[in-house]
Amino acid sequence: MATHKSSTANPAPAATQPMMEWWQTQWRRNAVPMARVQLAWMESIAEAMYFEAQVLKAIAESNQRLAGCFQGEDAPCTPQEFQASYQQLIQDVTDAQMERLQKATELSMDFRRQVWEEI
Repeated sequence: MATHKSSTANPAPAATQPMMEWWQTQWRRNAVPMARVQLAWMESIAEAMYFEAQVLKAIAESNQRLAGCFQGEDAPCTPQEFQASYQQLIQDVTDAQMERLQKATELSMDFRRQVWEEI
């Protein structure tokens, strides 16, 4: 038996070609704003990590000063000196935490603004 081969090419790719070209153009246009949104997101994450590092640094410095009361030249501290040192350390850590929270709030608003600008 002879098989009948069509001499015409498949019309599907020719019919969908304009749609594919349109889609590729739209995709390229939208890729740049999405990259900017991703960049804004990554910058926000980097800033948040910096704020976290600042809090950890404040806690580490506070612990180091507190340990100095027990191990330093002045060791052992008197109860009054220890209490004053401890109160100052608590205040330092609290201030660092409050600054972190404020920066996190600003960061959230900045990120929203950047995303809105991209939209």
